[in-house]
Amino acid sequence: MCACRCGINVHMKSGKVAYIEGNRDHPVNKGVLCAKGSAGIMQHNSPARLRAPLRRTGPRGSGEFEEITWEEALETAVSWLKPLRETAPEKLAFFTGRDQSQSFTGWWAQQYGTPNFAAHGGFCSVNMAAAGIYTMGGAFWEFGSPDWEHAKLFVLFGVAEDHDSNPIKMGIGKLKARGAKIVGVNPVRSGYNAVADDWVGITPGTDGLLILSLVHCLLKAGRIDLDYLSRFTDAPVLLDGDPRSDTHGLFLRDGEGKPLVVDRLSGKTVAFDTPGIRPDLAGHIRRAGVSHGTVMSRLAETYLSDSYAPEAVADRCGLTPARIRALAAEIARAAFDAPVVLDRPWTDFRGERHAQMIGRPVAFHAMRGISAHSNGFQTCRALHLLQILIGAVETPGGMRFKPPYPKPATAHPKPHAQSVPGQPLNGPHLGYPQGPADLALGPDGKALRIDKAFTWENPLSAHGLMHMVISNAVAGDPYRIDTLFLYMANMAWNSSMNTQGVMEMLTRTDDSGDYVIPRIIYSDAYSSEMVAYADLILPDTTYLERHDCISLLDRPISEPGAAADAIRWPVVEPDRDVRGFQSVLLDLGARLGLPGMVDDAGAPLYDDYADYMVNHERKPGIGPLSGWRLGKNGLQHGRGDPNGGQLDSYIANGGFNAMHIPVDAQYFKPWNMGYQDWAVEHGLMDAPTPYLFTLYAEPLRRFQRAAEGKGDVQPPDHLRDRIRDCLTPLPVWYPPFDGGDTADFPIHALTQRPMAMYHSWGSQNAWLRQIHGHNPLYLPTALMQAQGLHDGDWVRVTSPHGEITVPVLEMVALNPNTVWTWNAIGKRKGAWALDPDAPEATKGFLLNHLIHELLPPKGDGLRWSNSDPVTGQAAWFDLRVRIAKATPPQEARPQTGRQTSPVPPSPDTLRWQVRD
Repeated sequence: MCACRCGINVHMKSGKVAYIEGNRDHPVNKGVLCAKGSAGIMQHNSPARLRAPLRRTGPRGSGEFEEITWEEALETAVSWLKPLRETAPEKLAFFTGRDQSQSFTGWWAQQYGTPNFAAHGGFCSVNMAAAGIYTMGGAFWEFGSPDWEHAKLFVLFGVAEDHDSNPIKMGIGKLKARGAKIVGVNPVRSGYNAVADDWVGITPGTDGLLILSLVHCLLKAGRIDLDYLSRFTDAPVLLDGDPRSDTHGLFLRDGEGKPLVVDRLSGKTVAFDTPGIRPDLAGHIRRAGVSHGTVMSRLAETYLSDSYAPEAVADRCGLTPARIRALAAEIARAAFDAPVVLDRPWTDFRGERHAQMIGRPVAFHAMRGISAHSNGFQTCRALHLLQILIGAVETPGGMRFKPPYPKPATAHPKPHAQSVPGQPLNGPHLGYPQGPADLALGPDGKALRIDKAFTWENPLSAHGLMHMVISNAVAGDPYRIDTLFLYMANMAWNSSMNTQGVMEMLTRTDDSGDYVIPRIIYSDAYSSEMVAYADLILPDTTYLERHDCISLLDRPISEPGAAADAIRWPVVEPDRDVRGFQSVLLDLGARLGLPGMVDDAGAPLYDDYADYMVNHERKPGIGPLSGWRLGKNGLQHGRGDPNGGQLDSYIANGGFNAMHIPVDAQYFKPWNMGYQDWAVEHGLMDAPTPYLFTLYAEPLRRFQRAAEGKGDVQPPDHLRDRIRDCLTPLPVWYPPFDGGDTADFPIHALTQRPMAMYHSWGSQNAWLRQIHGHNPLYLPTALMQAQGLHDGDWVRVTSPHGEITVPVLEMVALNPNTVWTWNAIGKRKGAWALDPDAPEATKGFLLNHLIHELLPPKGDGLRWSNSDPVTGQAAWFDLRVRIAKATPPQEARPQTGRQTSPVPPSPDTLRWQVRD
């Protein structure tokens, strides 16, 4: 139901859901349940549920459909998709929203042969994920977690309440009980920041500047972990200092390609993993009259600059120099004055035996708040740099990785995008480029993907750019598509920048009157705004009516001490003519004859998604589920053959499997051979892969070198300066590309989702609507007073792209130059089976109307995406506005008209009671 994926027990009476409670044995939530989980009954019984497959009968956007059979629906889809696969598979664009089966949907798209697949991450958190992978081999939230048991200082950057809410609430409770201090860095003091001991109300988009100023302070005070840096990071690695060299600015390497360091004991230059060495952070060598120094030397030179001193950055961050210095001192005290020492012997990758595990008890956590800016990638890298400098990653008290992480970017696939008619794609769509040669470009230098992922515009776009698909497709840039296939992606409303513009694009016609995007297939469980814009609807089940696989191949439920995956299984049979989307995809794949979905005779290999979950193997011995596989001596976890009784074993165990990491392998995972061997044994990697944390990102330097004119693959001239300035191998801060004149648009505007909601789906739930029935725009006190406003007044909010008129409320604990609101509360009339006069449709609103997927024109004839230049993540939070008091209208503006609903309206009173 949401990405937290807590374990629940569903109580039934007379075949109906009577009550939902938390599963106390589940590793994620241990029985704790939030409002979303408790209200699952109303989610399952929502009046907005779709009833049957639908075929459009009226114009796009009208919501006029006729019900058809599943056979008609599937044959229609095949009649559209089969000719494309045989002639031009790239003309299918298949993108999914916040689903839990991206390993499966990506595999399906790969077998179809289209390069145009990705999920929601490009407009949510790819900066966070990619920055973590390229720097540490893992990131926050699904990839890592604070050490709740040992942390003494917990610092949050940009964390809203809807992601991972139960584990974070439980963790904060543990910290509070132990007297640990919590610091929240966020322009908005809500949720977790509201219970923090100290709140730092930073100016939006300046987090990276603050972090690098903290780095400056710690370096100047000498409060960094020199031993950790020399052993486990690239800080002592030598950089090629010869400007004439083909590898200038890259690591010096030996004949086997291993980075070189200077050994303090021998003074010799050796490979980084040589047993018995002590890498020298200040090492340097001189060859042919050229000096080559270390990453650490370059780092110190960069960040000890006065340009990062608190006095130089404080005003832009909305803080005082004293506040920055105090936070730096707080971090230093917690990290170094009382380290955590565990008596757990372990052996590192150089063969050295350590008697203890020593850690720095400062835990950081961050999320979309610092990620959704056009400087978000480098800001996230800056935060990881800070963590690593104090030795607080994978050590007791700091951040810990969740299996299957850690694994470095070089252990991930590279992107594949060259389509061949009638053939599968030759590898996974998404990956981690190591340099210009890995970009998804054709021989003519044009983008191979419709979203322009993995191009010079955004080279490291590891999650794609879902927010650019519709705009690019309509513009024919880089080419036209035939069919847009979306799953759980409300692109006609809250999942799009420029909402009204996207609705117009979905209905745009060419000179002959045909739709510019000829066909749209959509699957969802509910009658969302996007439903009205589809030509064919494949109705999904609710989360209590289907099998789901929360897989180690995808986004599992692991914790730092265990690799864990889970299933959902149907506890209720649908009372409508709906089918689980994953099973529908398998049926479509079989009808299309896709490899891996049919046998040699063309018969389906899988009956449904449950059959796939059990019997599919991504490679020998490795399938979607890790638990209860068949080995030589019976059932085993991790590697093994398919087991027909696997789902029964999961159900008997509460729906999950957890493979616990041995105690001596639970920390220092990237370098701990106990963990490396355990991970190989359990199928998380094929061979031990110890690696160094990368403070200095070589892939970025390779792109920089191309911008300098070096190498065979060159960027277009108009992007050279941007690549050089933004793709720096050491983290950098630059102002967001907001595109607005700060004099005309002086106020920052943000959205975040409340803990009780999850994207659109929660805000149509009858119980949850009572918590957030509509959303005001929250204004800081000074702005309220300056505008002569009072609670309940209305304002006109204007950006370079649009205008809305909405009600306001005062909020004291808010950055003085920032306004904000809850996201996805506002609804379009006619959607979600809500009454047209419901508060969500009359007072509720979206900031999306003020945001555009493109930056304002620069006069150069080019289309500049409103995205991070490294990853392409949507820069939602760069929005700037101005505000003026307005005469209260009858309803929030703009109103986009009422769409016809394919489901009946909700009853005035919705009761749900189950009796024996």
